[in-house]
Amino acid sequence: MQKKSFTVLLITLAFIIVFFLSVPILKMFVGVGSDKLIETIKDGEVLASIWLTMKVSAWAMMFVLITGLPLAYIIARYNFPGRSLIESIIDIPVMIPHTAAGIALLTTFGDTFLGDFFKFFGIEFVGTEYGIMIAMMFLSAPFLINSAKDGFRKVDVKLEKVARTLGASPLSVFFRITIPNAKKDIINGALMMWSRGLGEFGAVVILVYHPMTTPVLIFDRFNSYGLSFSAPVAAVIIGFSVLVFLVVRFATSKLK
Repeated sequence: MQKKSFTVLLITLAFIIVFFLSVPILKMFVGVGSDKLIETIKDGEVLASIWLTMKVSAWAMMFVLITGLPLAYIIARYNFPGRSLIESIIDIPVMIPHTAAGIALLTTFGDTFLGDFFKFFGIEFVGTEYGIMIAMMFLSAPFLINSAKDGFRKVDVKLEKVARTLGASPLSVFFRITIPNAKKDIINGALMMWSRGLGEFGAVVILVYHPMTTPVLIFDRFNSYGLSFSAPVAAVIIGFSVLVFLVVRFATSKLK
């Protein structure tokens, strides 16, 4: 009897959270209607914003794959002074308000010495795709780095040592042993980072209002025209995001 009551309690509580997570998404599509969805999908401004959002979020993800994987590996494999501090620095962006992150990025890469330094190389962060990318990267990189770190820790060190004794170079071991054995966690982290970048608004809107990413476009239309004009855009980007998410998840599940 107690076991049955406990099971009922678990199911009830689980149902409550599933309700709050799923119903708003379902209501979005039901409330908008197919006609408005089709009309929105044909809207050039909406399509351009979706493409921009997905593209720049992918750029941010690729940048962190190149620079963040070595960092994740160092943290996973080596004990060194300041390791806890570096892990804390990685996690800080997840904890701070996104608008505050936007202000921090603006005061760092705006009209400053660092901003002028990058301008010398033709890179500007205010009002450009570079700005969107750095805002997405700043707030979503922890998902990829932490997931990769956990993946590297799961790889048996003995495999790496055996490969080294057989004559493999450290670089070869990293790419042919370590990364393949940690690929699921790396891919999951990359997917989470990319997905999180798609929804970034607070930092992006402060650093780059134009060109508009989809979250900024939704905000702009809501402020200018109200819910009836912003809801269809929200429904379309949710649909695109869920579709891509499911495809990548399915592909990841097939990996051994």
